[in-house]
Amino acid sequence: MTDHPAPTPARACPATPASGRAATPPPAPELFTWEFAADPYPAYAWLREHAPVHRTTLPSGVEAWLVTRYADAKQALADQRLSKNPAHHDEPAHAKGKTGIPGERKAELMTHLLNIDPPDHTRLRRLVSKAFTPRRVAEFAPRVQELTDHLIDQFADRGSADLIHEFAFPLPIYAICDLLGVPREDQDDFRDWAGMMIRHQGGPRGGVARSVKKMRGYLADLIHRKREALPDTPAPGEDLISGLIRASDHGEHLTENEAAAMAFILLFAGFETTVNLIGNGTFALLTHPDQRARLQGSLAAQETALLETGVEELLRYDGPVELATWRFATQPLTVGGQDIAPGDPVLVVLAAADRDPERFADPDTLDLSRRDNQHLGYGHGIHYCLGAPLARLEGQTALATLLRRLPDLRLAAEPDDLRWRGGLIMRGLRTLPVEFTPSG
Repeated sequence: MTDHPAPTPARACPATPASGRAATPPPAPELFTWEFAADPYPAYAWLREHAPVHRTTLPSGVEAWLVTRYADAKQALADQRLSKNPAHHDEPAHAKGKTGIPGERKAELMTHLLNIDPPDHTRLRRLVSKAFTPRRVAEFAPRVQELTDHLIDQFADRGSADLIHEFAFPLPIYAICDLLGVPREDQDDFRDWAGMMIRHQGGPRGGVARSVKKMRGYLADLIHRKREALPDTPAPGEDLISGLIRASDHGEHLTENEAAAMAFILLFAGFETTVNLIGNGTFALLTHPDQRARLQGSLAAQETALLETGVEELLRYDGPVELATWRFATQPLTVGGQDIAPGDPVLVVLAAADRDPERFADPDTLDLSRRDNQHLGYGHGIHYCLGAPLARLEGQTALATLLRRLPDLRLAAEPDDLRWRGGLIMRGLRTLPVEFTPSG
């Protein structure tokens, strides 16, 4: 989720066939280089064909299995023999910060939805799921539109902007802060901490862990203050932290650490994915003018169908999450014909699965009207992204408003000159410079 300093290339190693000797494949691509980060899809195509489930050494030094075919990915995402709890790893890599979110262990933020299994996962997910129902998200839509317009207002009369720093990044931060109940006067602190957590423009060594620690301290204090002031009866649209406190105080056995960890992961998982959805999606539209023109025409006619299918296609084509978060085998299992031992880490490559030609026709083609589009961009199974309805709302609102208000939006740099954040889980641009005719 953060930048790696000068990533060490890793070479994909084909798994040994169960029987017979396969023909010699073409040379394996190098993984985790800066060139790979810019366009990983040719390498993923090679892996799907020649090494669909294979063991590789990651830039951190941890060895893991990468799963790249759609059918195998869907199986692995739903297989409860693959635990989310890093305690099942066969080496203490998590304690060294080599897996998971930097600093989360020291900050006592481990007990969140990305690190636990049933029954705890079931209990905690039930507590927060009501905040992300379609009805609750629909009620939040005017606030998302207000935030979107406010951010565009800040640069609309300038004729240029960096859409990552000035738009895609702050929008989900402020939205999730509102949902959690972070007071408006404190939200800029969250923006600063979150910026360090994704190393938006680089940062000092250890900065991510320090930001996580600061956020943990703030959340503990906020939970305490909200508990002290909590009314007896919940108000309509009560914020999520108050709802967690109320559930805890009424017998759901939610510890303070669990409440803080829940708020933390909702913020962490809820903003970077949306930053990348808006950034990657805008970049894809600007580099596919025919598709962008189709969408603008549809929006001008006040139609929403193409916007809805279009956001799903952008999630499939170049989605915000490149690899699903860590899983660890709890017993021997076989995925895609490959035996995996207990304790082995498994990383499902969503970006590879969502371009599998066995599942998607013309997978390398962007088609905003694609209908049969059961992509894995939000995962699958019990860990399917809880915030998907909110992310869809933010993505649709952001893209539609950009195209409506800045109709001649265009890149202010050559596509090949843009840099992608180096990392393992997320896929997103560092910057997205654009130009347009100033408004007003």
